[in-house]
Amino acid sequence: MNTQGKVFKYPDNVDTDVIIPARYLNTANAQELALHCMEDIDTNFVKEVKKGDIMVAGFNFGCGSSREHAPLVIKTCGTGCVIAKSFARIFYRNAINIGLPILECEKAAEEINAGDEVQVNFDTGVITNLTTGKTYQAEPFPPFIQNIISKGGLLSSFL
Repeated sequence: MNTQGKVFKYPDNVDTDVIIPARYLNTANAQELALHCMEDIDTNFVKEVKKGDIMVAGFNFGCGSSREHAPLVIKTCGTGCVIAKSFARIFYRNAINIGLPILECEKAAEEINAGDEVQVNFDTGVITNLTTGKTYQAEPFPPFIQNIISKGGLLSSFL
């Protein structure tokens, strides 16, 4: 399983309220919520993101509340993967639960720039910056988690 796309880059401590502002949580419709993904930090994100594009961030991505809406809207926008120096633990688990691929790789998160074209191989954990030619090694998920992600989330993996 792979994804490839343009990078959107974000700083440390991007919290769930930045990913999907609470003022929009009056609907459960993921498509409607996705229209507001990242708008408080990057007003162009939803206008520019394409299927397979990649978010790269610093430490503690997804901190804040425990709502599953945050990884859900990232996935619904078409984002193929989030690479960060580290993730808030509840975001990490919620991302797996809804089938959003995420990888922790500090060096990749430091060196990859906004606008770079990046390819990710989820089976091996290899991240390739196609713009610079550099490769990075993240820890790949074990097969049972890869199965959850490839089937679209935890509940779908049982069907």
